[in-house]
Amino acid sequence: MESERLNKPDEPLGQRAGDGERFPMIAKTLAELEDVLAEELVALGAEDVEIGTRMVSFTGDKALMYKANLHCRTALRILKPIYNFKANGADEVYEAIKGLNWEEWLSLDTTFSIDSVVFSRIFTHSKFVTYRVKDAIADWFFERYGKRPSVSITNPDIALHVHIAHNRCSLSLDSSGESLHKRGYRVGQTEAPLNEVLAAGMILKSGWKGDTPFIDPMCGSGTLLIEAAMIGLGIPPGIHRQHFAFEKWADFDQELFSTIYNDDSGARELKYPIIGSDISHRAIAIAEKNIKNAGLKKYIELAVKPMQRYDKAPAPTGVIITNPPYGERMKVEELDSLYDMIGERLKHVFVGYRAYVLSYRKESFDAIGLRHSKRFFLYNGALECEMREYEIFAGKREERPKRSAPREKRVRENDQYKRNSREGYRRSQRARRGEEED
Repeated sequence: MESERLNKPDEPLGQRAGDGERFPMIAKTLAELEDVLAEELVALGAEDVEIGTRMVSFTGDKALMYKANLHCRTALRILKPIYNFKANGADEVYEAIKGLNWEEWLSLDTTFSIDSVVFSRIFTHSKFVTYRVKDAIADWFFERYGKRPSVSITNPDIALHVHIAHNRCSLSLDSSGESLHKRGYRVGQTEAPLNEVLAAGMILKSGWKGDTPFIDPMCGSGTLLIEAAMIGLGIPPGIHRQHFAFEKWADFDQELFSTIYNDDSGARELKYPIIGSDISHRAIAIAEKNIKNAGLKKYIELAVKPMQRYDKAPAPTGVIITNPPYGERMKVEELDSLYDMIGERLKHVFVGYRAYVLSYRKESFDAIGLRHSKRFFLYNGALECEMREYEIFAGKREERPKRSAPREKRVRENDQYKRNSREGYRRSQRARRGEEED
């Protein structure tokens, strides 16, 4: 077994860092949102930013850790690694964990929880890893004091995260606690609510920042509308959360966090409307409650209205982002007519707009009948999806003037294209293998 501390051996590990001390962190996210999260972290002042799979690693100080939890729209949680080691079996994990000085983070009076994520042929069950880590911590205390700290699943004082890839193991403190997609504003939901992190990622990938009208004509419980309003107004996504895990840490700096929490220097005026509609009275009633709870009622217009009743665009230009029903939510035979209607309304009503449609069926995109300008490969839960961009314009496509963009934006878009191309190739190859097997 090999082990490596992330701090110097003579320095305290983990949470007891000085206010200005910089340390490594990991921000977890949904697959294919890593590039957006990396940009968010850079904007907050993160250094050594590196994109991984469903994660972005970076370095920063305690203030940045607080900011990342409060401000990152596409992060699921912010981890603070405290110990890296290699292990080729559960007993080696046990010994490595038991070898730490656990009084750095826990006492007999504190409760803890353990979350394990395993990608390994050596360790086939994450729960077994969790049990062995728990045993190691409990035995460490019992051998010294004859007592053990308690495990709390719901509201622990310290949340630990174990990640294993093959034989490489990482132990981290979870500074977030409950997943950051749980913003705190949702009081109701429809049958298939969009994950808040995915909704924010879709909006950020579109480039919308509040500079044009925003429309979701199939808004459901209003997630895209709320995330758009918070982006347009510069409201931190974590502003409604009741608690972050780091608030229970021994070195929690209440004054520093209060300063960061109350800083409204990023606030902006929203000059364009955000409009949502849905065919369902129930969905609009739920959206109204969520929007009111988020404090955004005066910024979002709602109506019970099917998309086919849109006969006039609210402004000459704007952005449409929507997550229409698809096979998981409605009968397959109804899909073609629905997506055909979407394409027809976009073409005849929303000339001058950019539209973004999320779906997982190629046949649904085909039914829209419009040529897409971009494809974004995403995941809605475990479901592989695409968000396609449509630039709606009058006349033939080749007659449309080309848009110029700054070099920096072209470079970013090229990197995005390469990333999407790799994911698209991976999916196409898997689909081809499936067809050959059939």
